[in-house]
Amino acid sequence: MVKALILSACLAGFALPLGAAELRAGEARVTTIFDHPLPGIPGKSLRGVLVAYGPGGSSPAHRHARSAFITAAVIEGAIRSRINDGPEQIFRVGESFVEQPGDHHAVSANASATEPSRLLAVFVVDTDDRDLTVPDRR
Repeated sequence: MVKALILSACLAGFALPLGAAELRAGEARVTTIFDHPLPGIPGKSLRGVLVAYGPGGSSPAHRHARSAFITAAVIEGAIRSRINDGPEQIFRVGESFVEQPGDHHAVSANASATEPSRLLAVFVVDTDDRDLTVPDRR
């Protein structure tokens, strides 16, 4: 069931008019592509977020809403990621990773300096949580 939801969301992501190829070097863009309350689970929602990186693009280190369980699937290019104190890893098209509630996303970046990349992050989150990403304070 979850794999079917992610697959259909990925296909929806490819249909978006704005792709990562349209971003300039160093840019990142985050777009919510779906937000649905979960039937039978009061107070929980499923949200899909498309993260597009231009060549060399990245997001600042961050945490997500405290209630958020996330699975992220790479749908274009390759993504560098580091969760908590784990090793930095590179994920390619078709590969995915998970973030548990409270995890720190220390690195989230395009693995290429010349090609765009995109990932689809699917959140199971408290419906009332509107701020999905909170950048680290510096």
